[in-house]
Amino acid sequence: MSVAFTREEDAESQAANLPDRPISSHPNLVTPRGLALLEAELVRARAAYAAAQSAGDIHTDRTAMARATRDLRYVSARRASAQLVTTPQTGDTVVFGSTVTFLREDGRESRFRIVGEDEADPALGAVSYVSPLARALLGKGAGDTALLAGAEVEIVSVDFAAPES
Repeated sequence: MSVAFTREEDAESQAANLPDRPISSHPNLVTPRGLALLEAELVRARAAYAAAQSAGDIHTDRTAMARATRDLRYVSARRASAQLVTTPQTGDTVVFGSTVTFLREDGRESRFRIVGEDEADPALGAVSYVSPLARALLGKGAGDTALLAGAEVEIVSVDFAAPES
C-alpha cells in the first residue's frame, strides 16, 4: 500500500471525525414559532441522515455521514430540551417573545423581538434572550431608558403580537 494512499485515508478519517456542535448552557427557551422552526429542522436533519445512510458505502464519503450524524444529534438534543414559553397577549414590559422598539441617541429607531437562541437572527430583527441587548431591555417598559454598549436608548413601545411566519 502506498504511503500517499494511507495519508489520504487518514485525512478523510479526520474530516469525518467532526466535533459536536456546542450546546448552550442556558435554558433552551423557545417561542411557538421557534419550536416550529426547531421541529422543521429536526425533520431536515433526519432526512439528511437517511440520505447519507442510503447514499451507499459509508467508507466512500464518511464526511457526509459524520456531518449528518452530528447535526441530527444536535437538533435532537435542542428539541428534547426545548421549553415552550407563551408570550402574554398584553403587558407593558419587555418579556421573552415580545418585540421592543427603541430610539438610539443618534435618532435611529431599532426594533427587535426577544427569542430563544436557535431562533435568533439579528438581521431579521430577532435577538436571543441571553444577548446583551435583550438583557438590557428585559423588564423595561415604554418610556424607560436602558444602557446599550455604553449608549443610552429610550424604549418607544413594547408589542406582544406574534410575528407572521
